Order: sequence, then C-alpha cells, then structure tokens
Amino acid sequence: METVEEIYKEKMVDIDTKLDSIRQDLKRLMERSNKEYLDMMLTNLKKEFINSVTSYVSDDRKNSLERGMVDPCDLRETCKARFNEFLANNEDLIHQDNVSNDIINEKKAELGELKKGAPFGECNICFSEVNSLFEKQLSLISSLKIYSTNGEKMTAISAIHEEIMVKSVLEPLSNKQRLQILKSMASETRTFSSLSEITGLKGGNLLFHIQKLLETDLILQRHERGDYMITKKGFNLLRILADFQKSIQTE
Repeated sequence: METVEEIYKEKMVDIDTKLDSIRQDLKRLMERSNKEYLDMMLTNLKKEFINSVTSYVSDDRKNSLERGMVDPCDLRETCKARFNEFLANNEDLIHQDNVSNDIINEKKAELGELKKGAPFGECNICFSEVNSLFEKQLSLISSLKIYSTNGEKMTAISAIHEEIMVKSVLEPLSNKQRLQILKSMASETRTFSSLSEITGLKGGNLLFHIQKLLETDLILQRHERGDYMITKKGFNLLRILADFQKSIQTE
C-alpha cells in the first residue's frame, strides 16, 4: 500500500509533467506566433467549449422534461417529443456567431403557438417547464455574447470607462504610424528594421511609437531584441476597425 508521501510524490510528478507540457505549448506558440496559428487555436478552443456546453444543455433538457412533465398523461410522450424538438432546434443557435432579435422573437412566437393548442389545464405545468428551459437557453446564448437585447447593449455602452478606453485604445491608435505598425503584424511578426521600412521612421522616433503599443499590450516583443508580434487585444482591435470602416462605407 502506498504511503501518503509516495502518493504526494506521484502527484507532484504528474503536476510537473503537465506544467512541462504547458511550457512546451507556450514555447511552440511563441515560435509560430502568427495570426493564422492564433486563430486556429482560438477557433479550436471555442469549438471544444461550445460542444461541451451544448452536450450539457442537451442532457439537462432531456432530464428536466422527464422529471417536470405531468405523469400520467395520455399525451405525455407526444408533447415531450414536440418540446424536445423545439428546444433542440434552439440549441443549434449556440453554434452561431450571431443571433438576431428577429430569430429570438420567432422562437418565442413558436412556443406561444404550441401553448395555444394545449388541451388540458394540467398542460400549464408542462409548459412552465418548457418555458424555464427556454429562458435558460436564452440566458446562455446571451452570456456567450451571441445574442443581446438593445437594453443590454445600452447598459454595456454606459459602462464604458472613458479614461481607460482613451488611454489603452484610442490614444495608441490615434497615430498613423502606430496603426501602420499594428496592421503590418496582423499576419506575421516584424523586426525593428522592417517596421522602419514600413513607417519611414528610424531610431528613437520609431522606438517611441513601438513603446506606446507595447505599454498598452497591443503588441509584444518575443524576447529581448527579438521580433515584434501582435497580441489578441491588438488583433481584435484591428477587426473592430475593419468592421467599422465597412459599415461607414455601406451607409
């Protein structure tokens, strides 16, 4: 039988192994740091997370309907099948990047139509369970930032911290050369000399603008005197600017 000390040593070895694996992953990330690789990692992580969430929601739906619906009832299995179909279709929305208010309103109307056809007073119990599951789905979709109401959007706008936003976003991007630097790193890392060619700046002038971007975590330097690369924050900001430019061009 293993002693406590032996078990502890085994756990420490396991932890060291996992930490070493993480270090190796980070090392590979730094070595292959470019937009495509980062996008691939983020996409895969998102897929794994969404699949896990969907699996949980599906199990919760089936178990909740089994427990919460009226029993005995002659229409129980028929209604359960229709409720499962309605809720399962909603779960497909979790895999989408954006869900509009129109789609949500259509889903609410669909549930309302189902309720209109309810033949018994006891049906209210079953529909209460379905409505509870539906609200949980909407809450999840909202928490994943896939869908938000106009009220939630206004709350988010009012929560913008002016000083932080100006210091960490608007000021760093208010200069043409700094935006050139950030754009140039969207798909590859850059050396100091290559940034000099792109911006036309040299020495201390270029270093000043690079430092501004470093201080606000829009770019990072892979190691001392090494190449510069864009961060996730920097890349997301570029995407926001691209979307904004597209929106004003189509107005």
